[in-house]
Amino acid sequence: MSSKVAVIYYSSTGTVHQLAQAIAEGAAKAGAEVRLRRVAELAPSSAIDTNPAWRAHADATSDVEIATLDDLEWADAYAFGSPTRYGNITAQLKQFLDSTGGLWQRGVLADKPATGFTSAGNNHGGNESTLLALYNTLYHWGSVIVAPGYTDPAVFAAGGNPYGTSHPGGAGAPGEEKLEAARYQGERLAKFANRLRAAR
Repeated sequence: MSSKVAVIYYSSTGTVHQLAQAIAEGAAKAGAEVRLRRVAELAPSSAIDTNPAWRAHADATSDVEIATLDDLEWADAYAFGSPTRYGNITAQLKQFLDSTGGLWQRGVLADKPATGFTSAGNNHGGNESTLLALYNTLYHWGSVIVAPGYTDPAVFAAGGNPYGTSHPGGAGAPGEEKLEAARYQGERLAKFANRLRAAR
């Protein structure tokens, strides 16, 4: 039986959304059943309206289902994505993660493989620190971190971030090299999930 992968993300103007789609494609390629979910928006409409790209993305992705705790309970593996905010994940994703205490106490989140992906405004805008900050939560869950490492040429071609796929959003939309690295990361996550599921 194939594994189940939840790809859960926040994206304001679309970069992380594109990476999330690619992660989901990679997981599906490895035979996983995939749920692509966005976390709830916390910003008021007045703030979103100040940025045309933010408003356009919010309107364009309104059909993507909102993540729930059921998605975490359902999944065998997790991929979390967030833009960088001062070297950390967004409040939107953090709020969702902070709501998982009940699942954590029941051991639902333990022993599941997990990975992360991100986007900052530029190459040195906090991509690595954002992923490391995200992983702090996953350590507390008892997750098995499945970072891409330097395990495939796609990682090098995309800039060589061993912690997870990242993209400088100020450079525009992710190109094919970044999307291919994200697909590889999703496929790698699903393969680990398949192995762990088979071992159980």
